[in-house]
Amino acid sequence: MSVLNLAPGGPPESRREWLLKSLRKAITSGQLSPGDRLVERDISAETGVSRGPVREAIMLLEQEGLVVSTSFKGAAVVGVSREEAENVLIPIRLVLEEFAFRHATGKLSEADFEQLESLVAQMRVAADQGDRQLIADADALFHETVIVKCGWIHCVQVWRSISPRVRMYFAADAVRHESLDAVPAQHDELLQVLRVGDPELSAAAIRKHIADRP
Repeated sequence: MSVLNLAPGGPPESRREWLLKSLRKAITSGQLSPGDRLVERDISAETGVSRGPVREAIMLLEQEGLVVSTSFKGAAVVGVSREEAENVLIPIRLVLEEFAFRHATGKLSEADFEQLESLVAQMRVAADQGDRQLIADADALFHETVIVKCGWIHCVQVWRSISPRVRMYFAADAVRHESLDAVPAQHDELLQVLRVGDPELSAAAIRKHIADRP
């Protein structure tokens, strides 16, 4: 599992958090594939992180829906199917984000708009480079930025509970079915609607944005 090799001197943050982020990135980017096993002993030996924090990181990934544990087989990466995306993730996002975008409209500061513009710029660079993972990460952060500003903490909690699987789906499947250049263009359209400051226009725009994605 070479994607988890430690840099010299070890991680600057807590070892569990470093490992959690590293494993999550490896899964959502496709470096670890559905069905790949996460073996505590092997991960501990490769990274130098003791088995306790390894076990905790795997448990947290299971709570995020990126890993599933079964008797006698241990933990393994679980993929996101188109069926799940269409029947679970997309309906949840439609309800959540239509509400959040409506309530965030008018609360976004100029600094927030600058951050959203920066994320759209990152998507353009990623599209030029053909980097699906960078597009997926910037895409998810764009949506989270708006959701956080809606002022409803439970919206943020629900979003963060599904966003790892949303990113995984974008990077592994959805983005490949459309022009990469379309992704920054779609988010620039959302940004311009948000700047208008009309809650109902914002809600309609995010509803169309989600429904139009593959």
